Amino acid sequence: MTRRATKIVATLGPASSDPALLEQMIRAGVNVVRLNFSHGKAQDHIDRATLVRAAAIRAGREVAIMADLQGPKIRVGKFAEGKIMLEPGQKFVLDAARVELGDIHAVGLDYKALPSEVKAGDVLLLNDGLIVITVDSVKGAAVHTTVKLGGELSNNKGINKQGGGLTAPALTAKDMDDIKTAMSFQADYVAVSFPKNATDMEMARQLCNVAGAEYGHKPGLIAKIERAEAIPRLEEILLASDGIMVARGDLAVEVGNAVVPALQKRMIKLAREHDKVVITATQMMESMISNPVPTRAEVSDVANAVLDGTDAVMLSAETAAGKYPLETVLEMAKICEAAEAAEELALDADFTGRTFSRIDQSIALGALFTAHHLGAKAIVALTDSGSTALWMSRYLIHVPIYALTSNLVTQRRMTLYRNVHGLLMDTSAVRDTALEQAERHLKSLGVVQSGDVYAITCGEPMGAPGGTNMLKICRVG
Repeated sequence: MTRRATKIVATLGPASSDPALLEQMIRAGVNVVRLNFSHGKAQDHIDRATLVRAAAIRAGREVAIMADLQGPKIRVGKFAEGKIMLEPGQKFVLDAARVELGDIHAVGLDYKALPSEVKAGDVLLLNDGLIVITVDSVKGAAVHTTVKLGGELSNNKGINKQGGGLTAPALTAKDMDDIKTAMSFQADYVAVSFPKNATDMEMARQLCNVAGAEYGHKPGLIAKIERAEAIPRLEEILLASDGIMVARGDLAVEVGNAVVPALQKRMIKLAREHDKVVITATQMMESMISNPVPTRAEVSDVANAVLDGTDAVMLSAETAAGKYPLETVLEMAKICEAAEAAEELALDADFTGRTFSRIDQSIALGALFTAHHLGAKAIVALTDSGSTALWMSRYLIHVPIYALTSNLVTQRRMTLYRNVHGLLMDTSAVRDTALEQAERHLKSLGVVQSGDVYAITCGEPMGAPGGTNMLKICRVG
């Protein structure tokens, strides 16, 4: 069993849809499989979810499935030739009323509201910021621009406005249908693209809960932070979500590349302070789409996210469409482990000045503190909802946390929590029997052996959610 604390999210795609390869990737360290709803039809995602569950069973590892919604399509239309080449100084029109295919002079828009949301002087960024155009004037449905930074522009490439300000709703009609699809296979997490405020996340949660009701399922919600407008409202978005994704692609286009590293650190810190999970994403191992080894800069990027305390690091095209999906996962796991070994722990300082009003939270943090100072081999949490394990995972500690639960949904949800290893186990309703069962289970897995000390938390009466009220320090006989 791996002791790696940082989790790996891998995107499923054509390069990783072979059942045997996917099983190998899960064995190599994938904890969460991302299904990208920007591509494919509903049945494709249902089939892929089935594929993931089957591969996880064969690998003997439980993984979570994350349904990543497409969000609003703020994109140019299609071109007659499929693409054009824009040159600096050239005039170019984005025309919301245009029905014919685009050419070197003008192109239609998927996002019909653009002309009402831009004005002369605004800077628009196309194709992830590789092309920069400035707005000269807006005449009716036509946005007249001058190309500042040219390049190749092909069908349906994205449009961002520098500094943000486009009002497209975070949840489209397609997203609402996709939520129903995701709930039909009980996706463990739903990632919401381009939320601007807490209301977007609250609406997404309501839609997920309604769609999941017939399956008795409620997913975790991840807010993808990729709009300039989301930054001032980061805390309210965080509080309305179960976690956030530092989506560095669109975010960098809107706020500028140079600002993103500091924002990443701030987001990770804020998420941990609010007991939320955080995923760091975009171009982490980008060169491995076509190369068998990462660049030194990519290694540093992944390691720095780990040292900042991210719960998970994410792979996108690297595993969805790259040449080396398995090798990429193996490399990423290796980088995470090396970075974790170098972490500086400051657990005592972390607790200074903190107050805890809840009994279950106090027990969770008491277990951390005690295990750290006793040099315990493991921290064990008997948990129904996973809350105890989540609180423990918010602090950097080199003692692995094993969360024993009888709830499969909870086990899958915990695959995203840093340093938490979820184990499925039915325990007795009698406390002492349950504690004995837990120890036997851990011994059988090789987590502890005779003479080892470990800390264990549980609730009395057993099985009541949020009822953790006991901490016991045990030595294995």
